[in-house]
Amino acid sequence: MSSRPNAPRVLISDKMNKLAEDIFRNKGVEVDVKTGLKPEELKEIIKNYQGLAIRSSTTVTPEIIAASNGNLKVIGRAGIGVDNVDVKAATASGVIVMNTPFGNSITTAEHAIAMMFALARQIPEASASTHAGKWEKNKFMGVEVYGKTLGVIGCGNIGSIVADRGIGLKMNVIAFDPFLTEERAVEIGVKKVELDELFRSADFITLHVPKNDKTKNMINKDSIATMKKGVRIINCARGGLINEADLKSALDSGHVAGAALDVFDVEPATENPLFGHPNLVCTPHLGASTNEAQVNVALQVAEQMADFLMTGAITNALNMPSISAEEAPRLRYYMKLADQLGSFAGQITESAIKSVDISYEGTVSELNCKPLTQMIMSALLKPLTDTVNMVNAGQVAESRGIKISESKSATAKDHRSLITLTVTTETRTRTLAGTLFTGREPRIVNIEGVPIESGLSEHMLFVRNDDKPGLIGALGTLLGTKGHNIADFHLGRTAKGEQAVCLLSLDTALPDAVLAEVEKLPQIKTAKRLSF
Repeated sequence: MSSRPNAPRVLISDKMNKLAEDIFRNKGVEVDVKTGLKPEELKEIIKNYQGLAIRSSTTVTPEIIAASNGNLKVIGRAGIGVDNVDVKAATASGVIVMNTPFGNSITTAEHAIAMMFALARQIPEASASTHAGKWEKNKFMGVEVYGKTLGVIGCGNIGSIVADRGIGLKMNVIAFDPFLTEERAVEIGVKKVELDELFRSADFITLHVPKNDKTKNMINKDSIATMKKGVRIINCARGGLINEADLKSALDSGHVAGAALDVFDVEPATENPLFGHPNLVCTPHLGASTNEAQVNVALQVAEQMADFLMTGAITNALNMPSISAEEAPRLRYYMKLADQLGSFAGQITESAIKSVDISYEGTVSELNCKPLTQMIMSALLKPLTDTVNMVNAGQVAESRGIKISESKSATAKDHRSLITLTVTTETRTRTLAGTLFTGREPRIVNIEGVPIESGLSEHMLFVRNDDKPGLIGALGTLLGTKGHNIADFHLGRTAKGEQAVCLLSLDTALPDAVLAEVEKLPQIKTAKRLSF
């Protein structure tokens, strides 16, 4: 199929299966393949393209996005991770960022299992020894995986596949995942445990979580000290989940019998203190490197990008919901409110979510609320996985046994429009409500039954407290002495002397040490940092 006049153009800047080119051309999109470009070379030509298809080699910086002069419309990542794309800069420039979040899940899970076997039987070292003409049969004494305990940290799409394979190997599979419900754990056949129990019990530990503030360096000298002597650790998820210096010390001492790493803190990892250790198996980020996975992600990204450029259809976008051109103007400000409600709930939720109920009242109930629900769920689940977006949020929720319900009412008490989000976890139920002031300014108007009116900002402090004299003074004094200026302060209570909440906007982020001092104030029950 020949391209039409003025057809959109796509640049494939990383090595990709040739079938991707065929898909673009068959759908009427012009395509050029130019791999190995230096950043300056990419900046020079990017203005000629509406689409950029990449894998992991190309890094899309704000400078490259700016160099497109507004011509670039979509960046498609053939794979899951978008660490090499400045999504914030893309969003600010109106560039949609797509990925293919499920195209290589089986491949990555299988690599983790392969790494586990390599560790258990010392296969790489035994292979190198035999190639060298040695016959060191007595040197390489392995262990069986049969009957051993496999600890899966992060039991989402990839982790649940690893768990299934472990069960097939007759291993005892336990899993830590704050968002894994008991029902879902039973369904996939694992025992849900807390992280400290997993560390104490597991013979093999495999990581399948995104890298964020909560997971960075989660394997360190302190956590390793609580593990079984002789534990074996596998990481095919993200570099930075393991403190590499602490792991080396544990390998040297023998407390950790072996480690298998497909990812590293700094990549490409041409040098690393762990390299050369006899009890380390390492591969160069091969988790997604199978013929099947590469075909899958190449086909998917080409299909998605071509459909968007030719018809406007949006699939697996990380920074854009599925919205028609007609609906976009009416939904714009409600989308921001939905994002803030979901993000607020996600940041204060610490246990497995069982159900989510979203109520649309007043004017908003007359709109297409599906994109709003997608936005809420995406923001709510963002602390759980870095692959969730407004398209696959429902699928991610379903895979974890989270029930989602919506309700609509033509009238809203006290407001023209009201969105109420109720999140039920294994330990409690939380409710948040928000509205638009002047039709475009998002406001939180109720937190867990406490009336409060507040906008949200980048650096915030959320406090639950007893309604007793002295809180405002004590909190303000503490923050002031630590050099943190309060930009805005809102508080509310259910009744005199009962439950109360505070929302503070700060000019700067609150360090851990200051947050710990805030939590020690006698009036405060809980304190949490929030960011929007």
